[in-house]
Amino acid sequence: MQTTTRLFHLVSYLQYPFNLVGFWYLIKIYKILFTGFDGNLKPMLPDIQNTLVFMGIGLSFSTLQDTTTTQNKFSKKIWQSPRKGKLFLLSIGICMSIMLTIGLVGLLSKDTILSEISLGLIVLAIGILGVLKAAIEMFENHRLDKNG
Repeated sequence: MQTTTRLFHLVSYLQYPFNLVGFWYLIKIYKILFTGFDGNLKPMLPDIQNTLVFMGIGLSFSTLQDTTTTQNKFSKKIWQSPRKGKLFLLSIGICMSIMLTIGLVGLLSKDTILSEISLGLIVLAIGILGVLKAAIEMFENHRLDKNG
């Protein structure tokens, strides 16, 4: 592995602390839901926003991994198959587009629940966009019909 590629691969491990922080906020949301939820979402909105932001940052760091290798046999099967790989890329793209659209609509709306979490949705969508780019590289590197 080249020095630069190795450096970025090592930096990609920063995804774990960010995902842990996001997971902490998610636990706080579940705690509210299961201990004293009275139907009012307002107290949970900052935690929802923080969950989305930290998970989006974690996803962004995860895209710095080396795309010439796969993590496991399951992902290898997906990326080697032209049909499965294209379907997976399409699903990632659709999810990212929907999330970004909802986030942008929320950003432009005033005083709604959606406006409270729109920044988090946008950050998560940008993280997913990075995942889509890395997934495209994985697909190009591993598909059997082009490389095998």
